[in-house]
Amino acid sequence: MAEAGQTEAEYVIVGSGAGGGTLAARLAEAGRTVLLLEAGSDPRETAGGVPGAPGNRMPDDYDVPAFHPFASENDAISWDFFVRHYADDELQRRDPKYRPDQGGVLYPRAGTLGGCTAHNAMILVCPHDADWDAIASLTGDPSWGAGPMQAYFQRLEDCRHRPLQRQLARIGIDRTGHGWDGWLTTEKCLPRSVLGDERLLRTILASARIAFDRSGDLIERLKRLIQGAADPNDKDLVRSNAEGVRYTPLTTRDHRRIGSRERVLDVAARFPDRLRLELNALVTRVLFDDGNRAVGVEYLKGERLYRAHRRPNDEPGERLVARASREVVLSGGAFNTPQLLMLSGIGARTDLEKHGIDVRVDLPGVGRNLQDRYEVCVVSRMNFDHWEALADARFSTDDRLYKEWAAGRGGLYATNGAGLAVIQRSKPERPIPDLFLMALLGRFAGYFPGYARHLAENLNYLSWAILKAHTENRAGTITLRSADPCDPPSVNFHFFEEGDDKGGSDLDAVVEGIRSVRRITDRLREEELIAQEEMPGPDLQSDAQLKDYVRANAWGHHASCSCAIGDRSAGGVLDGRLRVHGVQGLRVVDASVFPRIPGFFIASAVYMVGEKAADMILADAAKQGVD
Repeated sequence: MAEAGQTEAEYVIVGSGAGGGTLAARLAEAGRTVLLLEAGSDPRETAGGVPGAPGNRMPDDYDVPAFHPFASENDAISWDFFVRHYADDELQRRDPKYRPDQGGVLYPRAGTLGGCTAHNAMILVCPHDADWDAIASLTGDPSWGAGPMQAYFQRLEDCRHRPLQRQLARIGIDRTGHGWDGWLTTEKCLPRSVLGDERLLRTILASARIAFDRSGDLIERLKRLIQGAADPNDKDLVRSNAEGVRYTPLTTRDHRRIGSRERVLDVAARFPDRLRLELNALVTRVLFDDGNRAVGVEYLKGERLYRAHRRPNDEPGERLVARASREVVLSGGAFNTPQLLMLSGIGARTDLEKHGIDVRVDLPGVGRNLQDRYEVCVVSRMNFDHWEALADARFSTDDRLYKEWAAGRGGLYATNGAGLAVIQRSKPERPIPDLFLMALLGRFAGYFPGYARHLAENLNYLSWAILKAHTENRAGTITLRSADPCDPPSVNFHFFEEGDDKGGSDLDAVVEGIRSVRRITDRLREEELIAQEEMPGPDLQSDAQLKDYVRANAWGHHASCSCAIGDRSAGGVLDGRLRVHGVQGLRVVDASVFPRIPGFFIASAVYMVGEKAADMILADAAKQGVD
């Protein structure tokens, strides 16, 4: 029986994002009692605005796919981490996005119901099979292999972007690998307004033609294009590690954002006696019994208590306790989960003692192995005033495009702004593709305060985002800034040569991505669609110049791997069942669990881990005789 000021459940889960929200819902459906603690509020029930756009923009910043940059800056939900890419001050200050007053570069996170699924670009692309097979090999557990993990993708997905295959699946004919009855809807959108924008259509077709021409044998290209329909999650394309032109499936339902928020609220409404959701609950530490078993958490009840919040609240909050009769699960994400472990006495002894924290488990891997993908953009100004499809766009609720979206979920606001994607290898000998090139309408050059408004005000730009996946660098670190749980930790990714990619393969790959994009944009310039490349700019042509540009300008937004699965002796934090080494009753289920960063986009992998974690936890409970 819980004491006054305490709540109790079989499972206490900290964080409601793609990992924690998915896990909580599945456990509750299976009959378990779950208390889900979320430090933020409900994004659709909270007012907030963005720099340069006064007034409340919620819930539209959450709902409207094209508003996702504004969601990432909306002060109702924004947690603004300012991270370092380098310890070297001189190199760090070369980044135009660096803010000296903050000591870092903006790294948007979402402190809200749904976590970062509340502000991301909604892209759902499966990891490569090799990502899962590597974990299976590391752990000796075949259930981590690509085949079993694909089953979790099918369990969670409700694919609506391949209608013919959806109908064939109803009669038992399905080679796509998609799920058709899951809780996470995926769609694609090609608005009629795109077809009416001649210059945009010419840009897409010319770009696709150039990308198609360089992606291997003609017959094989045609075969794969026909079979996979440019779907990046088609099973045959994934298993063959195919390159080529793709569209980007989005996690939307009727062209409105959907994520772990909707999943949690649906299950809580159906099983209110099993799933309890506590918002505005900032967990400060894990509680243990005398035998090193996690038995609950301490948390502060109050709004905006975490100082990464764009509008932090200086009130102390009410200190409460949540008890777990079975297990505690941390799902705070790649920054906050290691912070919470360290605050609870689990981490490198020297780091903990420096902040006066009693050491429960000397586990040096906590907060190490931090990884991300590298991104840069080739930004070009077009030879006209605006894209016709963006005519009258102000990215507000009083413009024509919003009204088109609100009336029938149509128009360009039903998209996330991505027009086309290309998957390729940076070198022919690479076993799997490592570059994802994506055309975006607008001027995008990374994250800085006010970037969303800047993007929206430049309607005659084309930005090709270059995403370098399967990075070599594993040298990022998360360390405590203080022992105060309201203070965000210090984050340093140690990019490129400052990290452990001494051979420079990551840097070489990003430069190859720039050159690949330029092969496309050169043709668009010849067709008088592009007026000028502004970034990196026509003066930067040599490998040395482009490498220098990338070092100074690259960013990332898929932080992961900071509490990795692996042997304790090798820097691992978790075993193959996601249990924290050295204690009992404590697991981690979020982006921090991966030994190496998987695939091109992190959300799909975390959703899949959330589903797998539910099966592991239920199986372990069954072995222990839980009814």
